[in-house]
Amino acid sequence: MDINSYDIGNIDIAWCPGCGNFTIWKVLKETLSELDLEPREVVIVSGIGQAAKMPHYLKCHTFNGLHGRSLPPATGIKAVNPKLTVIAESGDGDMYGEGGNHFIHTIRRNPNIINIVHNNMVYGLTKGQASPTSQLGFVTPVQVNGVILEPLNPITVAIALNASFVARTSTVDTDQMKMIFKKAIQHKGYALVDVFHPCVSFNKINTYQWFRENTYYLEKSYDPKNKFDAFKRASETEKLPLGIFYINRDKSSFEESLNVYQESNESLFSRHAELSRLQEFINKKKEE
Repeated sequence: MDINSYDIGNIDIAWCPGCGNFTIWKVLKETLSELDLEPREVVIVSGIGQAAKMPHYLKCHTFNGLHGRSLPPATGIKAVNPKLTVIAESGDGDMYGEGGNHFIHTIRRNPNIINIVHNNMVYGLTKGQASPTSQLGFVTPVQVNGVILEPLNPITVAIALNASFVARTSTVDTDQMKMIFKKAIQHKGYALVDVFHPCVSFNKINTYQWFRENTYYLEKSYDPKNKFDAFKRASETEKLPLGIFYINRDKSSFEESLNVYQESNESLFSRHAELSRLQEFINKKKEE
């Protein structure tokens, strides 16, 4: 499929020149096109933030919700129409900060969705405050003496909660990013893809060069099915590994576990509503 299928046209994109969001946007379009997914088969869901503007720049179904609240509607969309490819994407602040509770419980539910997190270790939209993944000592206009909290490690959190697919990539390697995006989309169940990328305006520490020098690739011989090895590698801090850390194919997806799909796989939204039965139920409750 032509990558232009996902282009809206001549639009004003409100990202800073050099922002890693442009790379993710381009690679995501290429991924969807190469997988021959029609725009009408794809839904992009986001919260609030610079990364969360992504749905406005892609020609497909979109849902732009509240700050930190992209995962609940993404789960609901997939539940009522499992045939859709549902991608929840936002930044590290939106997903791991305001949306941290939803991040945890979405992993537990294991909906068949892809969760792409733009991790630039800073809040960009609100001009440079520390995010949950900001490093110790990172100085901002708010944290004037430097960040004093240990950064959240979303990879270890996801593995500890037995997420069914956990990966990390970086905008400095678009080939690896595309490969991981494809595997995440083809995976059945919740798939986390944490994407390192620089914020060229508000994070002068974690630059393109910093990510090149402070990351490395998991070996080709690495086995992502071993949870304990995955947790150990994800806990490394001297250099940060990139690749697919963990895959668990034994978990049922959220949609498969719903009673409404036990007797029929027809999408819930397309089923005929039996309003008479609903009215009978309401009347019975009134009589109780």
